[in-house]
Amino acid sequence: MAKRVRVRAPELVGKGGWLNTGDKQYTLADLRGRIVVLDFWTFCCINCLHVLDELRELEERHRDTVVIVGVHSPKFVHEADHRAVVDAVERYGVEHPVLDDPELATWKQYAVRAWPTLVVIDPEGYVVAQHAGEGHAHAIARLVEELEAEHEAKGTLRRGDGPYVPPEPEPTALRFPGKALLLPSGNFLVSDTTRHQLVELAEDAETVVRRIGSGTRGFTDGTADTAAFNEPQGLALLDDGSVVVADTVNHALRRLDPATGEVSTLAGTGRQWWQGSPTSGPARGIDLSSPWDVAVFGGRVWIAMAGVHQLWTYDPESGTVAVAAGTTNEGLVDGPAAEAWFAQPSGLAATADRLWVADSETSALRWVDPDGHVHTAVGTGLFDFGHRDGAAGQALLQHPLGVTALPDGSVAVSDTYNHALRRYDPATGEVTTLATDLREPSDAVLAGDEIVVVESARHRLTRLRLPEEAVRVASVAHRTQRAATEVAPGRLRLDVVFQAPAGQKLDTRYGPSTRLLVSSTPPDLLLKGDGADTDLSRELDLNPAITEGVLHVSAMAASCDDDEANEYPACHVHQQDWGVPVRITEGGADRLPLILAGMDQRP
Repeated sequence: MAKRVRVRAPELVGKGGWLNTGDKQYTLADLRGRIVVLDFWTFCCINCLHVLDELRELEERHRDTVVIVGVHSPKFVHEADHRAVVDAVERYGVEHPVLDDPELATWKQYAVRAWPTLVVIDPEGYVVAQHAGEGHAHAIARLVEELEAEHEAKGTLRRGDGPYVPPEPEPTALRFPGKALLLPSGNFLVSDTTRHQLVELAEDAETVVRRIGSGTRGFTDGTADTAAFNEPQGLALLDDGSVVVADTVNHALRRLDPATGEVSTLAGTGRQWWQGSPTSGPARGIDLSSPWDVAVFGGRVWIAMAGVHQLWTYDPESGTVAVAAGTTNEGLVDGPAAEAWFAQPSGLAATADRLWVADSETSALRWVDPDGHVHTAVGTGLFDFGHRDGAAGQALLQHPLGVTALPDGSVAVSDTYNHALRRYDPATGEVTTLATDLREPSDAVLAGDEIVVVESARHRLTRLRLPEEAVRVASVAHRTQRAATEVAPGRLRLDVVFQAPAGQKLDTRYGPSTRLLVSSTPPDLLLKGDGADTDLSRELDLNPAITEGVLHVSAMAASCDDDEANEYPACHVHQQDWGVPVRITEGGADRLPLILAGMDQRP
């Protein structure tokens, strides 16, 4: 067996303490003898949610040797709230211990630079691998098998039950509902996300009329009792009276017939879309990626494809899907649809001439016009957020998940991490606050002269009368808590570290299998080195006149089984986006290593 690079693992420290352990606090010494996989995540991040799902099989198959520890490392201020972390752990079905690290202490000790990052620690307490982004579960599974054999032989592997202790279930009618829809009957249809069901409520928005779905994670068509969903979210009504459901973790669109309760699949294969996969074609044959919301606009169903930072469309007439806007790069860039950048679009609302978009990771409200151009009404980018009313150009939101068109042409924004309902008026360009003291509102629907808000973290729908005057709130602005990396002005070598997993090699059958895209905020930060190329290393030239900014780096590598006798080798795509805050300082670093997979072995 090849000698493996090992570095002593730093201690696990988090001011918020441990969750899912029955109130027991752990140290690395308590986990000695087990293979530990640290998952650095934050609950706003769609890529982190993908990794939670990727790890489920590994967690089940190696439950007696592997302990997965989620290290919750917040981006937004709301994510540093311990109660919000407790909610997120239940909301997303996390079945392993979680360390709540609101001050990013363990994040800094492990020199993590991106959400999500996975770190593997061997049974003797040494770091043996680090992976950033998605698509690494197969590589970690292979490494786990090697570590099991190696440490079984050495006598350093300890098998047995892990430290996970499930929380007690709560007896509420809804559990972290996501989106809602007013049915023609006057009843409400709600995506009961954590229970993997749709729930029809009576006009009072409280009384349960029926449940649709078995309540168990799955991807099964059938009757109201037998059909299965996986964390459903968005809902939209079609002209024929059926409902389109964004079945988020199944990467699919489903169809509900409200008259019969029958569920069928409209689009998606159940597999997650990866770079290089088809982006248009027959809907049942095209992979999707975490569709979060749906809305009918211009005769098509528009899809907030949160997993790839794009908008797609489904055409009910032809039964096809296609990309409509976005490049898959994460950020805030307006312009023609094919050139625009989004960041986890999560809420949609259509009017006659605009498709409104709640672009959650940029804390932005955006819209698409009938000609396909993308515009921003509120928001500046990935790192600025808060609660500030006033002129839209300086107003701030915090990770909004929903948007609702109002009768007067304005829109209500479910400003999720501010626990507020906000309003943007295109006629005046002003942002106001309609209501506060909501708990993670994720959607809202009009019902007569009232607006019914999905209070996700209070597990209910809440009726509000549309106020004539705005609520006055104290303004607050935030930036991401991550410490800036000090780099020297002038030349900076960017190295994305990628080592193909054991038994695999870079897939060069059809040309280069790697891609690196670099840009910056502000754009003038980079004098040289921006743009796309295939080499994972690049010389950047930083503008000494600019003291701080953000380097945006997107990397992709494809690897396949290294077996020439296999005509159809299994291949895997590894990809990650980094937003690296930098401060230009004399004497700062002249090299920036970002680990996609492996260990950085250069000093």
